[in-house]
Amino acid sequence: MKRRLAILGSTGSIGTQALEVVHAHPDLFEIYALTANNQVDVLIEQAQKFMPEVVVIANEQKYPELKEALEDLPVKVWAGTEAIAQVVQSEPIDMVLTAMVGYAGLLPTISAIKAGKAIALANKETLVVAGELVTALADKYNAPILPVDSEHSAIFQCLAGENNPVEKIWLTASGGPFRTQTLEELATVTKAQALKHPNWNMGAKVTIDSASMMNKGFEMIEAKWLFGVEPDQIQVLVHPQSIIHSMVEFEDGGIIAQLGLPDMKLPISYAFSYPRRLKSNAPRLDFREYSSLTFEEPDTRRFRNLAYAFEAIRQGGNMPCILNAANEVVVAAFLQDRIGFLQMSDVIEATMQKATFLTTPTYEDYATTDKEAREIAEKLIKK
Repeated sequence: MKRRLAILGSTGSIGTQALEVVHAHPDLFEIYALTANNQVDVLIEQAQKFMPEVVVIANEQKYPELKEALEDLPVKVWAGTEAIAQVVQSEPIDMVLTAMVGYAGLLPTISAIKAGKAIALANKETLVVAGELVTALADKYNAPILPVDSEHSAIFQCLAGENNPVEKIWLTASGGPFRTQTLEELATVTKAQALKHPNWNMGAKVTIDSASMMNKGFEMIEAKWLFGVEPDQIQVLVHPQSIIHSMVEFEDGGIIAQLGLPDMKLPISYAFSYPRRLKSNAPRLDFREYSSLTFEEPDTRRFRNLAYAFEAIRQGGNMPCILNAANEVVVAAFLQDRIGFLQMSDVIEATMQKATFLTTPTYEDYATTDKEAREIAEKLIKK
């Protein structure tokens, strides 16, 4: 029987690659629902190709255009963020790929978990913002969470079949486009420079997060919740070649690594088909072309966001939510040329100091925290 999928964020980088995986394996997968935020033209093309049961556009102003374009097809057309949270509960869905960007992915992920759906998690902010709540709900509703981030998929693959305690997770990072630049050089980098990642093709927000190393901080927090380890058991390691996607070290000193060329279709297909591995025609890693794999300690003096992420998860409570909200605001401001690259870290640090800290937040507290932290960050930017 085919696995029926809902793809949240189908027009983004992960969503489009997920649909390529589905297209390559029509005997295994079919699309039940597709959702997008704004890219209605791409969503229309996807709906026409994959013929899902439902499509949802979050931006309700785009609904008439979507509805008109698909009126001759047997496809239901919905709109709004609440509709996304509703569609994931549809009975026929087997798995939900959460590829939405940012805080917006939290509510539909929780909704899907409460419906007992398997989650292919590409929205790291879900666990950054509310990791304790989300993992508790996943246990309560018996909803498996399978990681799609390349690093977390690598760790998941390293742990397959293992029942031994983890001593350390080695979380690899490319270092981004500014790995070797000085603080003085970072003060003048442009949006165009920051959007040129050396190894991966990602959306704008994730690419900026990678350049500032906030992405790796988020991944550290995500790893803490996915694999039940403490922050001090996670070692970030800069690995510019992006061949080793992460490693797991066990108590006997043995280390297992997952290697491969940078290609998000592998972790996507692994999550979709687990525990099977699907045949792929992707280029293979040729070790003869990589005579040297190098590793470096991350520099948290130049890339303060990584240090702030460790600080946030050690404090716990709603502090990671504050961190994420501030980061979403500063990244948007940087992409709009409203602040400089290094100023993003300044605003994040100040927001963490000013926002209301809660030790045991509820979902409603997270929503309040997100709103408050965004307002604080915006005021700091305007100053």
